[in-house]
Amino acid sequence: MPIPLRADFGSADLRSAARQTKDASQARRLLALAAIYDGASRTEAGRIGGVTLQIVRDWVLRFNAEGPGGLIDRKAPGQPSRLTDTHRAALAAVIETGPTPAIHGVVRWRLVDLCQWLWEEFRVRVAKQTLSRELRALGYRKLSARPRHHAQAEGAVEHFKKPFPALLAEVAHAQGVEPAAIEVWFGDEARIGQKNKVTRRWARRGTRPAAPSDQRTASTYIFGAVCPNEGKGAALVMPRCNTAAMSLQLAEIAAAVTPGAHAVLLLDRARWHMSDRLEVPPNLTLLPLPPKCPELNAMENVWQFMRDNWLSNRVFQSYEAIVGHCCYAWNRLVDQPWRIMSIGLRDWAHGF
Repeated sequence: MPIPLRADFGSADLRSAARQTKDASQARRLLALAAIYDGASRTEAGRIGGVTLQIVRDWVLRFNAEGPGGLIDRKAPGQPSRLTDTHRAALAAVIETGPTPAIHGVVRWRLVDLCQWLWEEFRVRVAKQTLSRELRALGYRKLSARPRHHAQAEGAVEHFKKPFPALLAEVAHAQGVEPAAIEVWFGDEARIGQKNKVTRRWARRGTRPAAPSDQRTASTYIFGAVCPNEGKGAALVMPRCNTAAMSLQLAEIAAAVTPGAHAVLLLDRARWHMSDRLEVPPNLTLLPLPPKCPELNAMENVWQFMRDNWLSNRVFQSYEAIVGHCCYAWNRLVDQPWRIMSIGLRDWAHGF
């Protein structure tokens, strides 16, 4: 006996659904089943759908179970994945810990290395393209690593971040200002010279683009500081790094501080930053960062942005040309306060 169609639908319902759907295959199946509701035989329904009786029976079963939505083509399941949840968990663990050069023979994982690791550990052979899809599904991407000083003390960064709001409150109390009147600045120096950086650039795959390079040694220094919360900065271009140049830079920063506010300048422990002969303006407090923790200084990212976009891939004809380009790049940055905010804002320094 033929399997009866469900009773909560009728011929008119199926023909209406066939008119509304944008799936041609679903519309054909709906019209074939509508003919059965009108009294046609299963053979006639198969002729309308262009299929055999067995397939008409499959349509009836799917329609009875799921309604019109059951007649939409589904994605073919394909071959089952060679990687199980156990394999994926092991992959995530080995990626998080990183390779051991003495054991694995590499200092960073490549897809081909992970394929080899899977074969050695589980005797599972997968292609690089398949493994790439699996890693992306697990949330992994190939990212640039953030530099970390090899001699950095364990936990130094977190130990500095946690009490930072309390440090600002102490400075505000000592200076007799409201905590809201404290401006957080980041300061650093960058050497710009004729031996310039060559950055990445777009080019056709398989080629190696060329960039101008100079072997002369003229150079200068940008003493720069930014206040990301206010989107402002202050800088001087100086011929050398010493205490006298740093004193002039502190005076430049003090002039940029909002009247009535007090600035806390975060900077590294270079000798010209910590000198007793340094002239510190009264509206400025120096707060040294932990040793060997350059990632805490937002100016490192500012220098990277300026080099990559405005100062690299150039040949400076003279010292005056270096100074001119440095001034141009810094003034262009200061004219874009949103850029300073985007690069320099930190949750641990401004998000409280």
